[in-house]
Amino acid sequence: MIRFENTEVSGWVAAIRGMRNPLNSWSKSDSFHGCRAGDYGHIDSYDCDEKCKSDCKFCIGSNDLKLMQQLVKAGSDHSKFMRMINVTVDVTAPMYWWKEFDTYKVGTIRNSCSTMHTIHKKEFELDDFSHEKLFDMRDQVDYSDSVKYICNSKSTLRALLRHLNSLRENYIATNDKAYWYEIIQLLPSSYNQRATVQLNYAVLRNAYHSRKNHKLDEWSVGFVEWVESLPYSELITEV
Repeated sequence: MIRFENTEVSGWVAAIRGMRNPLNSWSKSDSFHGCRAGDYGHIDSYDCDEKCKSDCKFCIGSNDLKLMQQLVKAGSDHSKFMRMINVTVDVTAPMYWWKEFDTYKVGTIRNSCSTMHTIHKKEFELDDFSHEKLFDMRDQVDYSDSVKYICNSKSTLRALLRHLNSLRENYIATNDKAYWYEIIQLLPSSYNQRATVQLNYAVLRNAYHSRKNHKLDEWSVGFVEWVESLPYSELITEV
């Protein structure tokens, strides 16, 4: 399970201005903030003033987009502007995914919910964990005994949750850190953690092409689909 929320993309104006600095070609830039026809009483998408500029969509012009694509294909040394397109997003993902995400620490910031300080604040529930791939006996019929044992995985997780909640109650009642330590050391890597992350298009391009065929669905489906939903995602996804 992986979830992306509150995505914000910024930095387009500065990125394009910087992209054109080497050849002093600012006059060829054709990007703009624009509104849909009829918004704010405007007649067309170019009629946008400071009053509504913050609510307008930023549109990359054909000249700028062509240059961007050329620079991206020329390699990371030539496409430094991609590092200036910032992305912030709230990600909820299992801890086994976060361990792999840490590969992309360069150019990223991650502020996570703290398991150290808040792990005991609420009762553990099944949906606090990524469990969609676990077999459940209630979903299986007519299997051999060996396969039935394997298919009991979700019941095993439920039993662990009962034990974790018992430890939690003991910790709250006694404030004995020994119970807290047991929770931390028993917590499975499927536990879902939420974090607010800052990245940029250059980091996302690297991650996208490295992980799009990964065996984890959190990468090859969830992450890929989110990246492809970003504005002008072709700058990231195209080879």
